[in-house]
Amino acid sequence: MKPTLFRDSEHEAFYYRMLDECRNVDGYHRALFYTLGISKDTRGHIHDVFDFSNGGIKPEGLSAPWQTGSSVRTCRLAFNLWKGWSQAGAERYSTPHELFDCGFAPYFVEAIRLRYPEYCKVQLPPVNFKAERSR
Repeated sequence: MKPTLFRDSEHEAFYYRMLDECRNVDGYHRALFYTLGISKDTRGHIHDVFDFSNGGIKPEGLSAPWQTGSSVRTCRLAFNLWKGWSQAGAERYSTPHELFDCGFAPYFVEAIRLRYPEYCKVQLPPVNFKAERSR
C-alpha cells in the first residue's frame, strides 16, 4: 500500500529513502518511517529514535533536547504503530486525545492506514443524522 498523502516533498523523499535503506516494506516499517518523516525534527534526528543496526526503536529519544510537543507526539504514534509500544507510566500520552491534538492529525490517520491496511480497505458510508427525532 502506498501513502496517498504527504506533508511535503521532504516527507515523501524521506519515507522512500528510509524504506530503501532498511530494505523492508512491511506495515511496521511503512507506518514508522511515514510517521517519523512528517516532522522536520524527527527526520533530522532519525538516528536518535531508530536503531538501524538492530532494526528497532529507541524510546530514549523521546527525552532528547531537540524534541518539541509535535515531534514527541509524532514519535509516540510511530513507536506505538511499531509493535504497540507505549511508555511505561506515561501511557496516557499515547491516547488519541493527546496524540491527535496537533496539525499532524491528517498524516497520523494516513500512518494508521499504512500500518493496518487490512482494516482500512472498506470505506463506510457516512451516517446521516436527522436534526430532530419524530415521535
